[in-house]
Amino acid sequence: MTIGRGLKTKIMTILSRIFALFILIVMVLLTSCSSDDNDLEVLPEPSGTMTAAELTSYLKDLIATENVPGFAVTVVQNNAIVFQNGFGWADIENQKTYTNQTQNGIGSLSKTFVGAATAKAIEQGHFTLNTPINDLLPVEIVNLQRPDAVILVKHLVTHTSGIMDNLENYVVGNYCVLPDQDMTGAGADILINGIGLDVSNPAPLGDYLAEYFLEDGVFYGEDNYLDAAPGSTWAYSNVATSLMGFVIESATEQSFDAYVEQYILMPLQMNRSTFNVTEVDAELMAIPYIDVNRSLPFYGNHGYPEGSMHTTNEDLGKYLLDMTLGLQGQSSMLFAPSYYELLFTEQLTNGIVPNEFAENHGIYWYSKDGKWMHGGNSLGVSSYMELANDGNYGFVITGNIDGTFAENEGKWEAVKQKITEGIKAFLKDD
Repeated sequence: MTIGRGLKTKIMTILSRIFALFILIVMVLLTSCSSDDNDLEVLPEPSGTMTAAELTSYLKDLIATENVPGFAVTVVQNNAIVFQNGFGWADIENQKTYTNQTQNGIGSLSKTFVGAATAKAIEQGHFTLNTPINDLLPVEIVNLQRPDAVILVKHLVTHTSGIMDNLENYVVGNYCVLPDQDMTGAGADILINGIGLDVSNPAPLGDYLAEYFLEDGVFYGEDNYLDAAPGSTWAYSNVATSLMGFVIESATEQSFDAYVEQYILMPLQMNRSTFNVTEVDAELMAIPYIDVNRSLPFYGNHGYPEGSMHTTNEDLGKYLLDMTLGLQGQSSMLFAPSYYELLFTEQLTNGIVPNEFAENHGIYWYSKDGKWMHGGNSLGVSSYMELANDGNYGFVITGNIDGTFAENEGKWEAVKQKITEGIKAFLKDD
């Protein structure tokens, strides 16, 4: 885990504008009001059941009534894909439709792929859930609030390691705007001049993590940790997930993105999916949007395992189907059935995960109300996947709809809820 001088210089430059994130939130709130929203029709809630044709019509109408760019949906039931379609626009300005082949970032839904990679590495004998991470890493990770604490793999994959995100550091330290793009739009101005993001390709994962965990790192400090014993307190952590990617990288002696490609993506024939944003064809990517009037440039994540999977609805359908089969003990595509069971085994004592969030935790997956789920939001992209506990059904939603900026969090939740209601009505029709 070493850090290059170039990355440190860039981070020091943007660190001087670290509070710009909070200015950005205010700015977006002040500039986001649009009279267009007042003229929108209200989409009726689905009643009874829906056929595939009725669900298609309902979701097409939702694009207009909610005034959002685009999204795609896959539904699995009874061990088969029963619905798969895209809606709206991948690129509003150039009128490119959002299809099953449109590539889109999926934000934190990427963490479920870290979970699958963890299960695979355990099957291969590289470590167990109870292996101390310092037995696997090239440098020692010390909780500065609890120096004697022993962090296990299990703690990283359940967000109970005591490593926490510091918002001031996380945004400007993790995101970068990719080079060779049009930087003249309002969205680019917000990311570069408002937040203060650098224009660059993502740095090596070890360099990024060194800024948090090595003593000479820009972000090194007590604020990156909780004063709590590992396993006792739940705190959602993107940085800890990036570290889990590096644990896998260190244990397998293979880059994390290459490991996922070989052992997760290729077996499922997810041929248009990657953690490496520099491999994505921009012509196939959905433009991320703050709203339908403001697009964002493409960006990357230095700590990419936590949120930088780029994929298509078609590819995610393959993953979704395999997860539902795995829940039923009917898949050995990625690993033996017992490791699918491990992936979806509750790992924590009840009450550790906040009740308003979930009931318990598998390997990155959350359990609640008889379902396994995970969502994702990043700048201009959102996603959500849900699986029945018995694997009987599952669905995934991805889109170039923002749920990260202050004004959009509630809107994305409302859109997600309406899509989910339509899907549940469709599932009742079977």
